[in-house]
Amino acid sequence: MNILDKIIASKKEEVAQRKAVTSAQQLEQHPMFTRQPLSARQAILAPESTGIIAEFKRKSPSKGIINDQVRVTETTAGYVRAGAACLSVLTDEPFFGGTPADLIEARNTNPETPIIRKDFIIDTYQILEAKAFGADFILLIAACLTPREVEEFSQFAHQLGLEVLLEVHDETELDTHLTSSVDLVGVNNRNLKTFVTDIETSVRLASLIPETFVKVSESGLQEAASILALREVGYQGFLIGETFMKTPSPEEALKTLVRELSPTEFPISKL
Repeated sequence: MNILDKIIASKKEEVAQRKAVTSAQQLEQHPMFTRQPLSARQAILAPESTGIIAEFKRKSPSKGIINDQVRVTETTAGYVRAGAACLSVLTDEPFFGGTPADLIEARNTNPETPIIRKDFIIDTYQILEAKAFGADFILLIAACLTPREVEEFSQFAHQLGLEVLLEVHDETELDTHLTSSVDLVGVNNRNLKTFVTDIETSVRLASLIPETFVKVSESGLQEAASILALREVGYQGFLIGETFMKTPSPEEALKTLVRELSPTEFPISKL
């Protein structure tokens, strides 16, 4: 059993337990459920946008503890000050050290910035949770869903006003799982079965993604040169977490990257 298989097996048990504690009807009564979600597409495509989706991630199955010394409120607020277009918050606890409380805190701290619930979604119940916790868009991972599930889940998300980022890893997943009901297409440079990263994966798939979707490159992005090269082949969004989180100050790490990308185009807030 590879890492992804272990995560999905654990996720099925977790979702069943959460359903037993909190009903769908109770989620719909959550104060944030009636909130109007923000658009990740608009935030990434805005003329002044860095396109960076900055991620809060304490640990991963491949790296272990990355940074468990920083707080989600301070880190996500720092990301926004540094120029992040969107935020990504992990809510998987066993493998990534995240919790739904992290997402709620990030939402309350950053009311005007789109946030993705980063998790392994296998049930529409989790999409209701995402809405209730204050997310603006969700992640659907092709590697752990059928094409029919991607279609069903993305349409359900849209009914709740949430946008959808479909994550693929190769040409086959892109061909079989891409549907018009997703908003952004992310190419994960990390193989979820081996956890090895290769940015050439994004380069290879760039021309295969229709221009109607916002193109996002994920994982293994560490240098400005790589991001600039990916922009040249059509990527507008860049999901980055470990590069920032492995430093003492994720905010400063993002500030440095933004300056290297374009020293004058993206002024940094001094607040």
